[in-house]
Amino acid sequence: MPTARENSEKFSYYYKSEKGLNRQAVLEIAQQKNEPGWMIDFRLKALEIFEQKPMPQWGADLSALDPNDIYYYVRPLEQQHSSWDKIPSNIKKTFDKLGIPQAEQTMLAGVGAQFESEIVYKKLKKEWADQGVVFTDLNQALIEYPELVKKYFATVISAHDNKFAALNSAVWSGGSFVYVPENVKIDLPLQAYFRINSASMGQFERTLIIAQPGSFVHYVEGCSAPIYRTSSLHSAVVEIVAHERAHVRYTTIQNWAPNVYNLVTKRAIAHAGAHVEWVDGNFGSKVTMKYPCIVLQGEHAKGEIISIAVAGKGQQQDSGGKIIHCAPHTSSTIVAKSISKDGGQASYRGLLKIVKGAHSSKSKVQCEALLFDEQSRSDTYPTVDVREEDVDIGHEASVSSIDEEQLLYAMSRGLTQHQARAMIVNGFIDAFVQLLPMEYAVEINRLIEHEMEGSIG
Repeated sequence: MPTARENSEKFSYYYKSEKGLNRQAVLEIAQQKNEPGWMIDFRLKALEIFEQKPMPQWGADLSALDPNDIYYYVRPLEQQHSSWDKIPSNIKKTFDKLGIPQAEQTMLAGVGAQFESEIVYKKLKKEWADQGVVFTDLNQALIEYPELVKKYFATVISAHDNKFAALNSAVWSGGSFVYVPENVKIDLPLQAYFRINSASMGQFERTLIIAQPGSFVHYVEGCSAPIYRTSSLHSAVVEIVAHERAHVRYTTIQNWAPNVYNLVTKRAIAHAGAHVEWVDGNFGSKVTMKYPCIVLQGEHAKGEIISIAVAGKGQQQDSGGKIIHCAPHTSSTIVAKSISKDGGQASYRGLLKIVKGAHSSKSKVQCEALLFDEQSRSDTYPTVDVREEDVDIGHEASVSSIDEEQLLYAMSRGLTQHQARAMIVNGFIDAFVQLLPMEYAVEINRLIEHEMEGSIG
């Protein structure tokens, strides 16, 4: 994941909508995809919901975001490919720089690459396809697996959920559809990479993961965009259904440019004995509002959310997590760490809810913030709603600053000030990095180093 830079390369797109959002714009997206009537109706209803819901007045400042100054659909190619050789050279060059083709060969079970509004490349290794695993984009799944999509689509996150979930529901395009059959355990990650490349672009991928009983899948998404003077919008929806004893890990490593509004809704349903993990790395963006959620629906279900947010100059990282215990003997952990520097603002916003009847549940929430200077800010907004007496819960929060003695000691051993700060920060986020495959852990360390040098845009 290289540092985001100003984009100077020109692209010729197969189709590009006019700016602005209205009924005709939504119909054009559906027509470009030749969608069935039920999906068109779903989109139009979602547009009505979006128009009726007010902009959020809590969290990060969205006052400068103009929904009518956005391109809602940009189709780079007429069709997607399963061979990198067939991708136009100017688009392929972008993914080459990110190392996606090389990663596919050595450490991934499958790869999807989205450029603007559509997936341009998708491929699953034959070993997993032969076992019944499905890894495609949601548009293609709607054609090839219509009954399966209709059964699960918008059952975890409805268009009524919030204003930007409604927006995604109206204009969604691309994303991933993952189906893992019973007792199939994929031992390498699946990765999707999402790239916004145009100015004033909106990217609205929608991902649906269905893990059947006893299965395992690790899905990794990466995100980036070049720097422009005008704002872009990323508003994704991710739905996960983990059936009995299934294990799903969803890892996000985003490196958005500082002109991107990143407004995302992610939620998982964990049935009896299921285990769901959100591993969430938030770098870059102008504004991020993202609170991955796990609903522990069945007994002995387990949920874990581990996140790191880095807020630099002019950035608001408003992130956190939600865990809802709906059944007895469920357990959860939220570990949220934030770093604020150069006047950046990082906020933890979380929910821990234990409903009546979810006895013998356990949960622990841990929030830690690291401040680099007096101009930076960290806030914590926890909500704890417990309706059952027989539970074990804990919540702790702490704020600290860079220790000058640690810096001086590291510098006395030959490190520069930037290197010393990066070393301290890497220790601070160690719990997050330990959950990543080694190659991704290396990339996170590089991102941290860039952040300490102020070179991530």
